[in-house]
Amino acid sequence: MPAKRVVDLLGATALLGLFALPLLTVAALLYATQGGRALVRHPAAGLAGRPFRTWRLRTDAAGRLGATVQRCALDGMPQLLNVLRGEMSLVGPRPEARTDRADRLLVRPGMTGLWQVSARSDLPWEEMALLDRHYVESHWLGMDLAILAQTPRAACRHRHA
Repeated sequence: MPAKRVVDLLGATALLGLFALPLLTVAALLYATQGGRALVRHPAAGLAGRPFRTWRLRTDAAGRLGATVQRCALDGMPQLLNVLRGEMSLVGPRPEARTDRADRLLVRPGMTGLWQVSARSDLPWEEMALLDRHYVESHWLGMDLAILAQTPRAACRHRHA
């Protein structure tokens, strides 16, 4: 088993263990405030273009609670299930429903990536695409670990922006 997959499995398991209670609490609150499903699935293209569905917390009809969940970056945490299933990685280009950039399909999409820790969503789309391409062409385990280490700070920076 490749080292990247081992890191994905260990990291996703640890993060699910750490965030299980907060995620279940938030999901229950979202269920109660939205009068229905707390989880939604979105189509995405995975490794080699294989279709799959990403898990996310449904925050569209939750008002202030939904905005808080998004600001705290908890809405994407259910994607850890996609990581455990091997559909996603902890680090890689963001999943998209369809892409015209074939280079993105050479690696698994990730929960975080190079452009997220560089400037989050402040970058123009073209620069995000260049960072994704750079990741695909030159990623290695050390780069993944550096991106993972920078992700909490980047999420906090985004949260306070």
